[in-house]
Amino acid sequence: MSVFNRSETDEFARGARALIIYPELPGKAAVGAEARLDEAEGLALAIGLNVVRKKHFRVRSPRAVTLLGGGQVDEIAEIGRDLEIDLLIVDAALTAIQQRNLEEKTGLKTIDRTGLILEIFGERAATAEGRLQVELAHLDYQAGRLVRSWTHLERQRGGFGFLGGPGETQIEADRRMIRDRMARLRRELDEVKRTRSLHRARRKRAPWPVIALVGYTNAGKSTLFNRLTRATVLAEDMLFATLDPTMREISLPGVEKAILSDTVGFVSDLPTQLVAAFRATLEEVISADIIVHVRDIAHNESDSQRDDVMSILRDLGIGNDEDPQIGPEIIEIWNKKDLLTEERCDELERIAKRNNRVQLLSAETGEGIEAFRALLSSIIAKQNEVRILNIPIDNGALLAWLHARGTVDVQSEVGDFLSVEVSLSQQLWGQFEKQFSVR
Repeated sequence: MSVFNRSETDEFARGARALIIYPELPGKAAVGAEARLDEAEGLALAIGLNVVRKKHFRVRSPRAVTLLGGGQVDEIAEIGRDLEIDLLIVDAALTAIQQRNLEEKTGLKTIDRTGLILEIFGERAATAEGRLQVELAHLDYQAGRLVRSWTHLERQRGGFGFLGGPGETQIEADRRMIRDRMARLRRELDEVKRTRSLHRARRKRAPWPVIALVGYTNAGKSTLFNRLTRATVLAEDMLFATLDPTMREISLPGVEKAILSDTVGFVSDLPTQLVAAFRATLEEVISADIIVHVRDIAHNESDSQRDDVMSILRDLGIGNDEDPQIGPEIIEIWNKKDLLTEERCDELERIAKRNNRVQLLSAETGEGIEAFRALLSSIIAKQNEVRILNIPIDNGALLAWLHARGTVDVQSEVGDFLSVEVSLSQQLWGQFEKQFSVR
């Protein structure tokens, strides 16, 4: 019987002693076992679990009943008894049967990687939309499983009871209730999607480019967002610190205004339920003019994390390897420069200088931020229309308007007129023509 088979609260779960295992399956060794265990530990710590032990198992022939071999299951049960473990976290996807059998054979409450991520999302989602999305993902995940409890359907707070529910007291789930609830959630999210589409359409009519920050979780997106916007979005050394999208106005050299969007961090093996449920949110990325891929360049698995992010973007229809010009422009920010050795920093600086779509910086210290802002301005300016204007020297209001919204280069001064080369977006040229009459 699971040690969690009692009416414990989520607060109890926060102090739970956890054992994390990573079963390395055939063909799944792209990321080192140590890195996977460290990431899983970060996920567990994000919801306050006490990680007592981490262990890597190499699984040569996955078993349908328990995923792991019999001897490995016995070893886990022994570790659980010796270390008084409350919770077994399997850093892999388990079937309902595998999860149930592991619980029975080890005597430990068991959740898999998907369940752990959903638990974090359930606790962290702050907006009404975010909570709808997480609940839909949770119900989709639980639909094919033996259900411990459906009391979460009446809860108003975050978290969905993976870690502290009343146990196996409701084996017979009300599947009609689940289907009806999921249908209602999808209708509500469709409405959210339509609302977002209207907002995006309004932004498209406005002369302001949208810049979306994406990247692996804990890469430093929110720290960079705060640095650029002077906002106070939660930015901690914690996986999935940001779940709900945040948009703020930023100023860039030669650009009247731009909109910066901070998004949820990606992670390897992101639950498919969450990818589908968060589609409405991720469409903010799809509609962006520029996508800034923020990478933790100091992380040992930075390249693998990049591949995971790009894979998800491609699933969303972004990032065409054959023709990079299709879709939004993507640039890479190599963040956490302050954590690099001087030698490694010099090496990456040389590489970045050979690529005009890469910038090395530290969002924490601010080093490289101004160069990054200049890079964003240059990309936006590429879409601008350049015109030569003859402006009366004494028309200060007109010159101020142009300087505030675009790039102005004085070519010459002839009599009472200035000949200037001006770069503006097509929308701003439309505003200019309505407001001023200049040849």
